[in-house]
Amino acid sequence: MCKGLASLPNSFLERAKELKAMLGSILQNSTLNLSWFKIGKNKATLEECLMWKESFEKLLSSKYGLCAFTAFLVSEFSEENILFYFACEDYRRTKSATKLPAKAQTIYDEFIGSDAPREINIDHETRDITRANMLVPSLSCFDSAQHKIYMLMAKDCYPRFLRSPTYRDLLCQAKPSTKAARQPGQQKKV
Repeated sequence: MCKGLASLPNSFLERAKELKAMLGSILQNSTLNLSWFKIGKNKATLEECLMWKESFEKLLSSKYGLCAFTAFLVSEFSEENILFYFACEDYRRTKSATKLPAKAQTIYDEFIGSDAPREINIDHETRDITRANMLVPSLSCFDSAQHKIYMLMAKDCYPRFLRSPTYRDLLCQAKPSTKAARQPGQQKKV
């Protein structure tokens, strides 16, 4: 039986909601939206779910794909990776130079500092580069760390997601789009 996201334990859903509340200022302006937890009529089509297998970039560019991937990371207790990635994306869109230091410090304290509650897994050299970049925060001060996390997700988390029961259940419950449901040459009856 296919259950999809509805089969995730409530503890995962509650944890994701807690993450959204804790990082509200970062997530509020980013493309990450946890409204998908309210399973409803709007679900990814089978074609969209299959498209996620083509590349990690296609998965992240799909609203539903991003949400499904985030739920998977929450279930594996590694959601700090996607949260850091999108915190950096939000940071890079900061228009006011006066806001950069405070936003940079928030991201550093949350994900990179030695006592960070959501410490990301980056090597010592990248951590040192990022720490040095914090002396004069610029829009690119997290680029090296963000790239490392992106590659970690693309090479490790993404393949595991594609092999996971979560993804298989999504494929199973997804319905073909109305365009794909009609066979080529088949006309709509009037």
